[in-house]
Amino acid sequence: MRSLRSRLLALWIMLVVSGVATGYLLFESFQQTANAREARSEELVARACRDLADRYQFFITGWHGGLIDDQLKQQLAAVAQTALAGVPGVEGGIWQSDEGSLAYAFPTYEGTGPKTDLPAAELNTIREVNAEALRSGRAASIRQPGRSQVLIVHACPLRSPLAGVTGWTMTRAFTAEGPAYNQLLAGLVVLALTIFGSAAWLARVLYVWSGKINQIETALDDRREGAIDLPKLAQTGAPELDRLVDALNSTGERLSLERRRAAAAERLAALGRMSAGLAHEIRNPIAAMRLKAENALAVTDGSRSSAALNTILQQVDRLDVLLRDLLEMTQARDPKFAGVDLAAFLARTVETHRDLAAARGVILTAGTWPAFAQLPKFDPSQMQRAMDNLIINALQNTPAGGAITVEAHRKNDMLLLRVADTGPGIAEEVRERLFEPFVTGRADGTGLGLAIVREIARHHHGDIRLVEAAGGAVFEIEVPWQPS
Repeated sequence: MRSLRSRLLALWIMLVVSGVATGYLLFESFQQTANAREARSEELVARACRDLADRYQFFITGWHGGLIDDQLKQQLAAVAQTALAGVPGVEGGIWQSDEGSLAYAFPTYEGTGPKTDLPAAELNTIREVNAEALRSGRAASIRQPGRSQVLIVHACPLRSPLAGVTGWTMTRAFTAEGPAYNQLLAGLVVLALTIFGSAAWLARVLYVWSGKINQIETALDDRREGAIDLPKLAQTGAPELDRLVDALNSTGERLSLERRRAAAAERLAALGRMSAGLAHEIRNPIAAMRLKAENALAVTDGSRSSAALNTILQQVDRLDVLLRDLLEMTQARDPKFAGVDLAAFLARTVETHRDLAAARGVILTAGTWPAFAQLPKFDPSQMQRAMDNLIINALQNTPAGGAITVEAHRKNDMLLLRVADTGPGIAEEVRERLFEPFVTGRADGTGLGLAIVREIARHHHGDIRLVEAAGGAVFEIEVPWQPS
């Protein structure tokens, strides 16, 4: 489905294309108008040349020729003046191949007085077109395009007692001036102010809205440390977008409130489960101590006192371990971050449990990893406690002949600490609540070891997970490589 931004962009492209197309059509229309004006001008000078020829024929009727003198030239000028008087903008005259111009007239000239001199700039063109008409024996024309006008010169042969006589006419067809040109300019100005102005306005709207939408997207994509709730969005200044911003802010506040309520409910539920588990874990040792004490008191000779006291001491130790683990899990101590050499850290961690692994017939090894230019930062004491719990848990669940591998990896900006064993794995019924307190798959376990590991990982802004594996159990602690 196309976005609003793409639709506005398509509309902007359509405006630009329509503006270019309309401008092109207007220009072509003007060109056609200019061409039509040229055609009319060519027809005008041709007709004027025919009128000149008719007047000349009338003038020479009954004349058998003679000398070319000033009187004859004046009479011929009158003939040209009469022939061209009704043709606006057309000048012309009578030409003789030997004498040159015999007569010239421009009766519609709009200057201060009558124009009697041949146009010097066009003299060569006039001579050329008359020579062509005389040579071919029929009318000839020459067109000379200019920047704003087209010069059209026409010549036609005249039957005369004089040799080499032709008539010629000349006019200028203006292509860049006049009403048509002014209309074109007005149309283009209106076009630029409407279509291209609308396109520029739409482009600005598209640019501004894109910037405001990117501002909202950037705010919503906030990845700052600890940023869980939706961020508080600032007003953009656009009423439509501000209504969306207000709705998002209101939704974020409701989500934050519901999240806090859900977290509180989850804490209460976890507290209830932990209280039930704690009561169960304390009740069992107390019941055992009570039973042993009652048995010892039932025998008057005191033969069972020593055994009862030993059992009671063992149960007291069990309670002590339980309370110590419980305090370790519930005390929220801030980690003391420091750069840690992974090789030395894991070697020390593995070496601590080497004897216990050998006693159980389990192979305990530390994996290999590449050298990193930048050391990871975490609390080595707390992370040592977490790794100890994972390794002890693996040793307790791995039979003799099995193997446990401790590894460290870097994935993007995260540190992965992994403990993998070849034991029977985790039972399906406890997987979902594996990291909750007092959830254990062993009869002698307290169920606090993995809960302690999770709390330590969370204090480091990370977490722990059970990784799917073909055999055994693989636990992976993921924390930031360099916490901010």
